Amino acid sequence: MSAPRATPAPAVETLALRRTFAAPRHRGSGPVEALAGVDVRIERGELFGLLGPNGAGKTTFIKILTTLLFPTGGVARVAGHDVVEAAGEVRHRIGLISGGESSGYGVLTVRECLWMFSQFYGVPPAVAWPRVDQLIGVVGLEEQAGTRINRLSTGQRQRMNFARGFVSDPEVLFMDEPTLGMDVNAARALRGYVARWMRERPGRTVLLTTHYMAEAEELCDRLAIIDRGRVLACDSPAALRRNVQGGQHVELEVRAGDGTTGTPAIPGVPAAWGAPHPERGTRTLKFRLPPERALVDVLRTLEGQGVRVDGVATRETTLEDVFIAVVGRGLDDPGAAADADRVAAGAADLSDAR
Repeated sequence: MSAPRATPAPAVETLALRRTFAAPRHRGSGPVEALAGVDVRIERGELFGLLGPNGAGKTTFIKILTTLLFPTGGVARVAGHDVVEAAGEVRHRIGLISGGESSGYGVLTVRECLWMFSQFYGVPPAVAWPRVDQLIGVVGLEEQAGTRINRLSTGQRQRMNFARGFVSDPEVLFMDEPTLGMDVNAARALRGYVARWMRERPGRTVLLTTHYMAEAEELCDRLAIIDRGRVLACDSPAALRRNVQGGQHVELEVRAGDGTTGTPAIPGVPAAWGAPHPERGTRTLKFRLPPERALVDVLRTLEGQGVRVDGVATRETTLEDVFIAVVGRGLDDPGAAADADRVAAGAADLSDAR
C-alpha cells in the first residue's frame, strides 16, 4: 500500500505577523504599528485580494512576504519557506509587480530589461527570449521593444513593469496596485491576462492589493479587508456581500408636491435626500429596501404624501458597500492617509528591522 501524498504547503501563510516602525526622533511620537498580528492563509491556485484604506498595512505586508522587509514578530511563509530563515528559497519562487514603481535602468531597451530580469531568476536563454517577446506582445509594447526605457511614457513603463513580474513564471505572484496609472483599456487587457495565466497551470497563485473595487470583484476568489494592521473580514466577494445587511439600494428621482419640505416618511425604511437636479426640478431620494418590503408599497406611500416619482434605479449590495460597512470609512479617508504618512516616515528608521 502506497504512502499517502503529503499535502502541499499553502502558497502564503502568516501567523500573528507584526511589523512596528520606530518614529523619527524629531516627531516625538510613539512607534507606528503597521501590522498588528495578521493571520492569513492563501491556498495554491487562489487569486487572493487585499483591500484596505491608505495606511492600512497592505504594502508592508507585501514587502515582508517578498523578503524586502523583516517582520517585528510572528511567522510568514511563502511556498512553505520562512521569509526570514529561507529568504533565498522564497525569492526563487516569487514575482513582484508594484504599481507606480520607477523602472530604472533607463539606458536599456524594453527587450533588454526584461531579458536582464529573466537572467536574475536563472531562466534558461532558450526559454527566456521567447517568453520576453511573448510578454512584450501581451502588454502591447511591440513597437517600443527596442526603445530605451527612459524614453517611454509613464503608462508604457508601467506596462513594462507588469511584464517584468512574469518573466520568471513565478509560483506566487505579488501584485501591489498593478494597474495604478494605466488607462482603462490597458488595465482591462492585463486583468484578462492574469486570469488566463492562472488558468493555464493549476497551482499558480496571486496576491493582489488594489484600490479598484471592480478589479477585486472581477479577479479575486477571496478577499481580506485590512485596516490599521488588522484583518477585519476574509471571505469570497459573494459571501462578504451576503454578510452585509441585506436589501436593495434604491434611488428615486422625485418631484415633491407643493409645501413638501422634509424627508418623506416611509415606515420601517429610513430615507435621505441625495443630489438635486435643478434642470429637471427633481431631487434624489435614497434608501435601502429591506428584503421583506415591496418597492411598489413604498411608491404608493410616497404617492399618498404627494410625492411624484419620475424615475427609479435599484442596485444590489456592492463590494464598496461591504468595505465601508466593515471599515467604517472609504479608501481615501484623510485619517488613514495621515497614518500612511506616519508609517512612511517611520520607515526611514529601520534599526529594529532584525
